Amino acid sequence: MKRSEVSEKYKWNISDIFSNDEEWEKNFDKAENSLDFAKYAGKLGNADTLLKFFKQSDEYNALLARLYVYAHMRHDEDTGEEKYAAYHSKVCALEVKYSTELAFYEPEMAKLDERYLQSLISDKRFADYDYDLKRIIARKPHTISEAEERLIGMSGEVLNNCYNIFGMIDNLDLPLPEIEFDGENVKLSHGIYGIMLHSEDRAKRKEAYEKYYDAYKSLLNTLYSVYYGNVKKDVFLSKVYKFNSCLEHALFSEDVDKSVYDNLINAVDKNLPAMHRYIADRKKILGYDKLYFYDVYAPLVNGVEFKLSYEDAYGYVIKGLAPLGKEYQALLKRGYDERWLDVCETEGKRSGAYSIGCPNTHPFVLLNYQPAIHEVFTIAHEMGHSLHTYFSQKNQPYSKSDYKIFVAEVASTVNEVLLLKHMLSEAKDECLRKYLLNYYLDTFRATLHRQTMFAEFEYEAHAMVERGEPLTKQNLCELYGDLGRKYYGKEIEHDYNISCEWARIPHFYRAFYVYKYATGLTAAVNIAKRILSEGVAAVNDYFKFLSGGCSTDPVSLLKLAGVDLSTEEPFNVAMREFEETLTEFEKLMGI
Repeated sequence: MKRSEVSEKYKWNISDIFSNDEEWEKNFDKAENSLDFAKYAGKLGNADTLLKFFKQSDEYNALLARLYVYAHMRHDEDTGEEKYAAYHSKVCALEVKYSTELAFYEPEMAKLDERYLQSLISDKRFADYDYDLKRIIARKPHTISEAEERLIGMSGEVLNNCYNIFGMIDNLDLPLPEIEFDGENVKLSHGIYGIMLHSEDRAKRKEAYEKYYDAYKSLLNTLYSVYYGNVKKDVFLSKVYKFNSCLEHALFSEDVDKSVYDNLINAVDKNLPAMHRYIADRKKILGYDKLYFYDVYAPLVNGVEFKLSYEDAYGYVIKGLAPLGKEYQALLKRGYDERWLDVCETEGKRSGAYSIGCPNTHPFVLLNYQPAIHEVFTIAHEMGHSLHTYFSQKNQPYSKSDYKIFVAEVASTVNEVLLLKHMLSEAKDECLRKYLLNYYLDTFRATLHRQTMFAEFEYEAHAMVERGEPLTKQNLCELYGDLGRKYYGKEIEHDYNISCEWARIPHFYRAFYVYKYATGLTAAVNIAKRILSEGVAAVNDYFKFLSGGCSTDPVSLLKLAGVDLSTEEPFNVAMREFEETLTEFEKLMGI
């Protein structure tokens, strides 16, 4: 489908950012011509000057963010459209220029006396910047010289190039063939592949799986080179900033203690027998002599229809999130009415789904909606991101409104868990209940177990390079295959296709991001349990978290909602939830 064939009501209202391209260009020129931050160099030791610098930076960053979001969204509408690719490149180049001009900032701040910085934290005029100042003190051991910082800033586009190259391959150049889908021959897409993996027709699942991975394998040498380049970039930056490892660098940037990462890995590892049990159950229920990875998404319960139009799916999400209160529901409806969402899959459009925030207006959501149950959850998920952004921007100054990536998946996953619990509460038919329990188990498998497996892969791939071992196509496939056997057990066939899966994961180009999906589900299960059992008090605490932005470290923000990830208890709660769900499912299925 071409974008021109889509009704306006299914397209996001991007004019809420800039009314048209001419306004974007006018504001781009304004931003380009107002880069004058060099005047602050050498003067940040004066509190009045520093405050002016902070306020001007906020204003400039807000404008730059609006320029970026507009260009990014326009480009994602059609990744082959050269005009918006140029817009995107221009704003990225301006960001690099801005970053280069600010090269003096961190080295100069790092040289300032700690007592002076502490006095600013106590100064009410700097209340909007107290957390930033605390982080500046913490970064002192990792600060590089102004000349080095300038070089890093100037190389920003080059350092991010692996991510951009992968995106062009994955969205435009991947040689996906035609496949029969709903009675028509169509080009296999990421969206169609996802639907076909959920098909009851095993032959069609196998065909889609093999054709999809054949496309990636045909470019495996290229994809390996791009990924290796990205890992080497991560290792380079961790050494430049004087960290012992890429993981330490990533966790420091999020202000998260390594105990959280260790708690996740340890809890999942200790509970892998329950996942192996679920895989064995799947093989038994499907009645196969051999289970393959294209069978992992196959429905285990037949006779249940859950295909909703976009309108019905959105309405169902609003109803399912009633425990969060009328204000939250009203905001969901507002998002629908005001066209915050871009709904339909079209030629050249970026695959998948995301939410993106924008200063001085509401957030936006990209979808590629298909009538399947997991797409209903995608709506809830992405609107969870958006309303997290909405509450943070509403309740925090600009400098604190952008929450850390570590907590970015919490609100989205709380929505998914609450929606699922709502579905289960309405499921009077035993067949539907089996279906929903199966879906919940698959949520854990995909969001907790699988993302933790991804995290182990990332950790080891980076550790190999840090130890001076070269990455090769072969050892990456071996590493991924070994982890697959560990996480999924012996009851599934580990073919070469699945050993190559690392080559198609976009999040691997933002290293040590994926584990946050797993910690996000862990936190969400705990928060949802509390909301459903305690009601308004728990919701109010949860809204404190949603409204927190980055006013303090993310683990402390989660404590406001009653979740302490520095202990093992939340992880144990999530693991018990999986095993209890599995036990109920087995009982209903007669296993």
